[in-house]
Amino acid sequence: MNIRYLFFDWGDTIMRDFAYPGPMSLWPELEWIAGAEDFLVKACKRYTCIIATSASHSDVPEMKKALARVGADKYFHHFYSRFELGYSKPDPLFFVQAMHLTKAKPSESMMIGNLYDKDIVGAKNAGMTTVLFNEHEVGGTYLLADYVIAKYSELDKIVNL
Repeated sequence: MNIRYLFFDWGDTIMRDFAYPGPMSLWPELEWIAGAEDFLVKACKRYTCIIATSASHSDVPEMKKALARVGADKYFHHFYSRFELGYSKPDPLFFVQAMHLTKAKPSESMMIGNLYDKDIVGAKNAGMTTVLFNEHEVGGTYLLADYVIAKYSELDKIVNL
């Protein structure tokens, strides 16, 4: 595996989605997903780390504000939202455009996300390696997920950190 670029979903993959109304940057509470920060501290030194989200209320400036509130912004090299990309997940063009802007090839790109239908199916159809972050270990058949993990420590092993 020649992965150089790690693309992450945002809500419930990097930060907890409490489902408050409006942009996450304005929510009364924000929280990391367990293990995400420990992983990113190491990963951002070896990989180009990217947030790619279809969040309905947050463009890139709003996303950066929310990430900064928990100190997560410093671990990412690029930030993309559906507003800037012009496409939403699971449209493969969302992922193709994010890779194009990053100058990443599909064979060098891995998408990590918590929603099979949005994050994994779209990314796999764009040619990326896929990791389903299944934190609650929901049963199912995830044929297009190259890996299924429940904890970030499992991702350490996949990318050899």
